[in-house]
Amino acid sequence: MASSPFGKIGVLLINLGTPDTPETPDVRKYLREFLMDKRVIDIPALQRYFLINGIIAPFRAPKSAKVYKELWDERGSPLLYYGHDLRDLVQQELGDQYIVVLGMRYQSPSIKSALEELRDQQVERIIVLPLYPQYASASTGTSHDKVMEVVKDWWVVPSISFISNFCDDPLFIKAFAELGRKHLEARKYDHVVFSYHGIPERHVLKGSQKNYCKLGSCCNTYHKLNRYCYRAQCFETSRLLAKELGLTEEQYTVSFQSRLGKDPWLKPYTDEILKELPAKGFKNVLAYSPAFVADCLETTIEVGQEFKEMFEQAGGEHWQLVESLNTHPLWVEAVKQMILRN
Repeated sequence: MASSPFGKIGVLLINLGTPDTPETPDVRKYLREFLMDKRVIDIPALQRYFLINGIIAPFRAPKSAKVYKELWDERGSPLLYYGHDLRDLVQQELGDQYIVVLGMRYQSPSIKSALEELRDQQVERIIVLPLYPQYASASTGTSHDKVMEVVKDWWVVPSISFISNFCDDPLFIKAFAELGRKHLEARKYDHVVFSYHGIPERHVLKGSQKNYCKLGSCCNTYHKLNRYCYRAQCFETSRLLAKELGLTEEQYTVSFQSRLGKDPWLKPYTDEILKELPAKGFKNVLAYSPAFVADCLETTIEVGQEFKEMFEQAGGEHWQLVESLNTHPLWVEAVKQMILRN
């Protein structure tokens, strides 16, 4: 690639974020910033303030801190250090014409600090890649929102392009399939579960193009009317992964985890369907979390440990989590190619 006569190209990789430490005060701080986001909990601001600060953060933080301590290792939070590793590997692959930085939507390193680093380097333009395969307003949307909130105060705003999803990216699919194939070759599995982070049904309906979405068979195909429907993207990722793995429709289930509150979230719920699998004869299950590209609380702890215990209590024999992409070479190449295309 020819060098630009003006300057380098900035690349901002974004992920959700993590507490600075697994101690209760830091977890509480993280939860408050995360859950106060109007795109995450979309209720009136005053109501959201009292709900988060009066109920959720005070009571949930000590419980979450215990779980974060299970997740933490000698390098710290996997979501953070795999983010740094990915940044470094992508930088190495792209070369000196690019400057790759990492920003977290919540906590550190902040999106603001990452963008300021690119501004200080006087980049010619910026490519923003939130590391969420499927677009949702509460993940990709809020990341884009934060970038625009930061740059609106800059006197000079460079050209900025956003990558909004990559649910069907061929290299992303191949990387995840390769990880799962290792498990499938080592052991016979009766069924595969693709478990995605859930969102409230109203989030899908609010983003529906021309009221197309009915939370039903409308997600059986993926096209221009539902290309930003989170549910449709999850089903498309699953279909492509299943095809790559050689699975039939009867050999896998798509479900959703991590719901919060009493409002209806996307169904079926993973914690409910996994209890039904042993009775159907599915005693050995391989579990994917294809909404996450790095190991984190929702993969390692929720799917890898908590769901495993539920499954075994229901009569299951073996529940195996497929690890996240982390720094898999095909994933690094996928990120590189997405950036080059943009």
